[in-house]
Amino acid sequence: MAKKSKKQQSGGTPATVALTAAGVTYTVHSYDHDPSHPSYGEEAAEAMGVSPDRVFKTLVADVDGTLTVAVVPVSGSLDLKALATAVGGKRATMADPTLAERTTGYVRGGISPLGQRKRLPTVLDDSAAAHPTICVSAGRRGLEVELAAGDLAKLTAAVLAPVGRG
Repeated sequence: MAKKSKKQQSGGTPATVALTAAGVTYTVHSYDHDPSHPSYGEEAAEAMGVSPDRVFKTLVADVDGTLTVAVVPVSGSLDLKALATAVGGKRATMADPTLAERTTGYVRGGISPLGQRKRLPTVLDDSAAAHPTICVSAGRRGLEVELAAGDLAKLTAAVLAPVGRG
């Protein structure tokens, strides 16, 4: 059963609500977000004491005119060409941040692959399968959710592909 924080018990984020509704086992980790930290993902890994290889960032890209979510380790970067290939596209660029926020319903630095306003095609870096659990944004800066990569892939209908660069 899911471990819930006090915040979750009073409603949570769309991501935690989606996980609870799906009956997925997960753990919420919260930390005090420092707005001056240069990397949201690295800040999360440091604050939780988790290897950056197990903390994944959610990025929104435009693949041939279709917004697409990429979930890659915070220790690396997104390979846009590999992302396009993974979804059968030709060209990918990073999406406009305002459009990404409006489409997902989350703010930059807090975009979760779960519970988005509009379900987008999703690609999870295949390195996630090497870990028993991974952490992704729970939908707010300073809030992460830890779950099995297989559960994340299932809930987001994600394709697993090598889209991260070390």
